[in-house]
Amino acid sequence: MTATGGAARGTAARPPAIDGPVSAPGDGARSAALMARARELFPGGVNSPVRAFGGVGGEPFVVARGEGARIWDVDGREYIDYVLSWGPLVLGHAPPAVLDALDDAMRRGTSFGMPTALEVELAEVIRARMPHIEMLRFVSSGTEATMSLLRLARAHTGRDRVLKFDGCYHGHADSFLVRAGSGVATLGLPNSPGVPAALAALTVTAPFNDVEATAATVRRHAGELAAIIVEPVVGNAGFIAPDPAFLPALRALADEVGALLIFDEVMTGFRIAPGGARERFGVVPDLTALGKVIGGGLPVAAYGGRGEIMAGIAPQGTVYQAGTLSGNPLAMAAGLATVRSLTPALHDRISDRTATLVRGLREIAARQGVPFSADHAGTMWGFFFREALPRSYDEARDSDVGLFRRVFHAARVRGLSFAPSPFEAAFMSAAHGERELSETLARFDDAVRAARAAA
Repeated sequence: MTATGGAARGTAARPPAIDGPVSAPGDGARSAALMARARELFPGGVNSPVRAFGGVGGEPFVVARGEGARIWDVDGREYIDYVLSWGPLVLGHAPPAVLDALDDAMRRGTSFGMPTALEVELAEVIRARMPHIEMLRFVSSGTEATMSLLRLARAHTGRDRVLKFDGCYHGHADSFLVRAGSGVATLGLPNSPGVPAALAALTVTAPFNDVEATAATVRRHAGELAAIIVEPVVGNAGFIAPDPAFLPALRALADEVGALLIFDEVMTGFRIAPGGARERFGVVPDLTALGKVIGGGLPVAAYGGRGEIMAGIAPQGTVYQAGTLSGNPLAMAAGLATVRSLTPALHDRISDRTATLVRGLREIAARQGVPFSADHAGTMWGFFFREALPRSYDEARDSDVGLFRRVFHAARVRGLSFAPSPFEAAFMSAAHGERELSETLARFDDAVRAARAAA
């Protein structure tokens, strides 16, 4: 059995047929019909905003199934997928290791609301990879994780303010919807209605990678600052890497004023290195949020860090947080199978393929004379239609969004699935082999040519 796609027990299970007439493959009629029904049921027709294609225009396609590095929509169109459920699917779609683990767990029961051995096993694997997470708590979403960390940081320090960085997205809790990235950036909503002004005032912001501005902000609020929270590599304003001095400066500033340093590794955890940001950058946070990869495609997140801080969480401490489905056996089984399969050697292999892809994309853009920059950290990557890689949210927004939209749609009709927004990172999986890379580069080359001709 492998963990890189294929199928140990035959082809991955197909979903049941969708009621209604079958349209010709590729015409988009079934996707359009389903989205029309969805708009009668869900705001904007979706259950998470960026899926509505607001950042690129046009009609979303509806996915029917996935296997390995590829997905198929309800109209039978095939795509090489670089969204990968926005990051969790580091082994690819429907990997046998995860399917086998889920099958075994389901036969034992789907949820108990009581402790299970799987919780302990997954936590031990996480702590072995990230030893600075001495104690942790499982939850079901990244928003739950970051929201809980903020509450804990405020209780631990006795302070109320938090510093975040422009374009970083830490979930949709009220305190974080200030100068946020992800779908907020895609839809042009820098601050969300419904967030009380008094609460928003407790969040201060600084530009990512600007040590001088960050230091001034931290010192201005020194006696009030509970925490500094950051995506170690920004993935929610597109892919933006930290300057070498930036994360060490945040560690020093947090220590200087007695604030806690929080790494939001919901996206970067087990993606940028087998041990996350600490392994890649050598900076140790006080607290960490995890998600995506640790669930293997199921809704799982976690928060944790130094033991004396985490001891403040109920029932050991007085900071309350609870969840009926936290640590449920299906999620734990999928996460455990994923993280155990993602050995350092496999991570290095996926990272090497990511580097090959990024290099190929750069060569295509250079050959066609298109302003373009791209980079990766481990198995997480991204590109912008601008000459130099952005160092901040403002620079990311200065990229050629119109060209991105045209390339996105040209790539989509050629069978490439990228995030439907210029402000989202992309991902690689173990299932993306030499064939997928070769096909991707050929299709991207053709898509850029078509997008330029359509300008």
